[in-house]
Amino acid sequence: MLMFIFFSTGLAVLLCGMQKMRRGLEGAALTGIKRALAAATGTPIMAALTGMLLTLLVQSSTAVTVLTVSFVNAGLMNLVQAIGIILGSNIGTCITAQMMSLDLTKLALPAVLLGMTVMFFGHKHRTYYFLGQGILGFGLVFLGLFIISQAFAPLQDSPWFNSLLASIKSSPLLAVLAGALFSGLIHSSATTTGVVITLSGQGMVDLPTAIALVLGSNIGTCISAVLASLGGTITGKRVAMAHVLLNVFGVLLFLPLLYPFADLVALTADNLPREIANAHTLFNVLSSLMALPLIRPFAHLLVKIIP
Repeated sequence: MLMFIFFSTGLAVLLCGMQKMRRGLEGAALTGIKRALAAATGTPIMAALTGMLLTLLVQSSTAVTVLTVSFVNAGLMNLVQAIGIILGSNIGTCITAQMMSLDLTKLALPAVLLGMTVMFFGHKHRTYYFLGQGILGFGLVFLGLFIISQAFAPLQDSPWFNSLLASIKSSPLLAVLAGALFSGLIHSSATTTGVVITLSGQGMVDLPTAIALVLGSNIGTCISAVLASLGGTITGKRVAMAHVLLNVFGVLLFLPLLYPFADLVALTADNLPREIANAHTLFNVLSSLMALPLIRPFAHLLVKIIP
């Protein structure tokens, strides 16, 4: 029971931190974000670059995707542009996983204190206030990861938890489904990746299982775009469908190659958390680059699927 309370508390702090960081960075550059999205050209490469840079800025592919759906619903962006932005946002979100793989726990409380101080003294200045909120969120993210790691520590000797992990380890497809379900429930693939990285730090999951969980999280995060498209235009629904299909196709492409891919990723770092972050990056970069030349035919396919 105590472990569940610790885990729930850590997860709540982590989610709050992700939200604060996203809102802070997004609020500090909101005008620029809207201007950049509105000015995205019809060139798929430019749209992808726009999506990548905006996601790097606000640290949330979900926020960029939902905003893209709203622009499409408003008639300010076409389907090809929107697909390009989604592909770019999938690449841009990798920086969050890379950040979570670093051992920055010691910076958590100083960042929280600094963020609150900047918010307090800069509350009359919009940019400073949101910047402080972003710093506060950064600190809460690593504080949440630390609490979760403390919650998982006693489970290393728990028979039922080890049995659950053994079931997931024995079936990559089950691991993908577990990652998708958890990510869909909390509406955040980055948070799921953070939890997986924490599990790996405790020695509870191996690299192939962790990669499968992360692949599933990419599918689960699509629920936000789907919900944002409800009640919107047909084109908005096509954008949400594009997000789902792109991530599902990417997972289906990589899943049969899971173990060779894990062997390749193992060469990129000397510790498991970094390897997981690198796997997340390689998956999103490679799947997006493969889909980029096919944006226009894919857009025509979406029109046929949702006429």
